[in-house]
Amino acid sequence: MNSNQNAFNMKALSPVVVVALAISILGCSNANKNTRVNAETSTANHVNTYETSFPLTENPMSEGGHWIEGKAVGIDWGDIFTTPGYAAGKAGPKHFADSTAILKGTWGPTQTAEAVVSSKTPANWPEVSLRLRSSLSSHRCTGYEISDSLRKGDSAYLIIVRWNGPLADFTYLAQLGGKKYSVTTGDVMKATIVGNVITAYKNGVKLAQVTDSTYSTGNPGMGFNEGVNGDYGISHFMATDAPITSAPTTHRGKSE
Repeated sequence: MNSNQNAFNMKALSPVVVVALAISILGCSNANKNTRVNAETSTANHVNTYETSFPLTENPMSEGGHWIEGKAVGIDWGDIFTTPGYAAGKAGPKHFADSTAILKGTWGPTQTAEAVVSSKTPANWPEVSLRLRSSLSSHRCTGYEISDSLRKGDSAYLIIVRWNGPLADFTYLAQLGGKKYSVTTGDVMKATIVGNVITAYKNGVKLAQVTDSTYSTGNPGMGFNEGVNGDYGISHFMATDAPITSAPTTHRGKSE
């Protein structure tokens, strides 16, 4: 969600039934084997988990109707497209019109989203974003965005942003700069929200934490910065509203 006009330029109880739902997307039973939705249910709680490695070629991404897209639904933002094993974005034409996709359904307020970065030849101010408690409707986008930079060295950054509704209407909750915030191929971004606490991780290491009580509901998702996208993206995405019992320890790549 950056402009590219300055050196920093940031925007920044136990389940008793487990149902594994095998999604048949557009009849491609082999292609979709890496995409799944799990629902754990009991009389006391309901857990959603969605995980995908983007097995299809789609523009915009749908995966059997599981996604709400920034241009197709939000109009003012951009859509996310996929090729097998890769998701990237094409932003809208206006400033801050990030490519954005939000999962459908009813999600609990405690949420985790995780993405594995895939970097090709990014330029300018590339960002990979996770979304929590978010929503999209015509000319309106709300919720929390946690973005990591693919820039190298001291110009890299991490931001946490609250989207307030209209295009370009957002509030910075965190703006952090330095090379430790850079991500590249194989790095795992993770973000959680519990109560009013939002926490950002890279490869299992906590990098930032903020509090905000504006949104108590919404859905997880992902996105990419404005500008020419497709030269960077993600290879795997997971979201869940399961209770968070410990800090993540996942590490799928090296830190820069």
